[in-house]
Amino acid sequence: MDVALVIRQRLDELQLDQRDLARAANVTESYVSQILTRKKAAPAPERTDIYDRMDRFLKLPQGELARVAEAYLKEERLRRLGEVAPLFPELRALLLRKCVPAQREAVRAILEPQSFGELERLVAQTLLHVARLGGDVLQITPKQRSRLDSAIAAWEWEPATFALTVHPATGPAKRFEYSEHDERNGDQEKGLLEFLRDPQLSGTATSAELAFLKSLRFKDRRPSALYYYRELQNLRDPLHFRALPG
Repeated sequence: MDVALVIRQRLDELQLDQRDLARAANVTESYVSQILTRKKAAPAPERTDIYDRMDRFLKLPQGELARVAEAYLKEERLRRLGEVAPLFPELRALLLRKCVPAQREAVRAILEPQSFGELERLVAQTLLHVARLGGDVLQITPKQRSRLDSAIAAWEWEPATFALTVHPATGPAKRFEYSEHDERNGDQEKGLLEFLRDPQLSGTATSAELAFLKSLRFKDRRPSALYYYRELQNLRDPLHFRALPG
């Protein structure tokens, strides 16, 4: 059942017409007509400004049309993509809930075709870092998830660059850049970007270590993600460094 069908049924039951609904919802009659004839998609579930007014006019429980819209979108995604079980259902639910509303459906469409894809891993690892929980996203505990829920207010991203902006529950927003551009080095940074996107390779790197890896420059070579991982291990190996004189 979709929003258009529910609205048409209630209009018939209450013996009202779409002009009355448009006036009550503060939209044009043409807009309502296009929704009812499915020429235009129903508003997104987050558009409570429209749905709440329609619910009141149609004498429906508060939030009913938004729930119908959300259920219909989910059914459509399953029909289109098939069901892919998330690797960590509770963690995915948390990530989607914390995503800014304007991006939530677009992000959901990216996450759901994969059990634990690239964007999902990147966001999870970044939020853990901001919450100062550390650890591996593949082994996150219920206690860590609860602390993450309390520590993070929201997050948003830029699809073109994979940059993330995280809004902690307290304190200023934090922005994380995951790509670089340097005219002298062409696309040498591809390996670095792959390294940063993979939490199994870069998940434990400190800000100082990442700053060093990003500072590396190459003339005629293009290092892989594995190169940056090995460079990180070299930084941590005391055998590669002499002790400072006492």
